[in-house]
Order: sequence, then structure tokens, then C-alpha cells
Amino acid sequence: MAFLKRLGFYLIGLSIGLVFLFFFLKKKSDETGVSFCYLPNCRVLKELRSKPLIYSKQVDQMVAERVLDSLTIAYFLNEGDVNFKKSITKNTTCKTYLIEGMVKEKFMALTVKNCDSTILIDDLQTID
Repeated sequence: MAFLKRLGFYLIGLSIGLVFLFFFLKKKSDETGVSFCYLPNCRVLKELRSKPLIYSKQVDQMVAERVLDSLTIAYFLNEGDVNFKKSITKNTTCKTYLIEGMVKEKFMALTVKNCDSTILIDDLQTID
């Protein structure tokens, strides 16, 4: 059998297998509600969502003045983009992440400190 014919059969079988796995794993993840996070941004946000939140005094004041609410914080923790260049991830006690996102037609950044057992929401800034 010629090499090109064998390669064709291999590629056809491989593509059928990949399509089968795609639909099988998608159905399995939909049933259990499990999402697969392999990229660094997704993994960091998933870890931040799994711990209890604590607000700094500045963020407490923003919540009291109705500048910031829990839905905005939830949006950042679900849909935000972690800026790893401006984040401080080398600390052993608490890693500081800068999460960016578009809120109310403004580009904003949320500063979050990821400690061992809690998350400290430290600051919210508008970025120009």
C-alpha cells in the first residue's frame, strides 16, 4: 500500500476520533458543570472564585458610596483579563493580581491579593 494512501486512512481515522472526543467531552462537561481551565488567566480566576472575599477599607467605602457593587466584582472574577506583567506573583504570602475589564463604558482594573485562605479585594482604578 502506498504511503499517501496509508496517510489518508490515518488522517480520516484521526479526524473521526477527534470529532467523537469533542462531542463526548463537551456533553460530559455540560452534565457535570465542570469547566476545564488550562490557560493561566482561567486558572487564576477560578482559584480566586473558590476562596472567600474580604474587602479593604477603600473598597468598603466604594461599596457604601455605590461606586462599586458585588456584581462588578463578580464580573471581574468571571470575565476579567489578568495582567500578568503588572501582577506581583513572586510573593510567598499573598500574590497580587491586576484584573482588567470593561465596566460601564470604562476600562477598569481591580487589584486583588490572593492569600492562602482568603482573597483581599484591594482597589479599583479607572485606566485611561
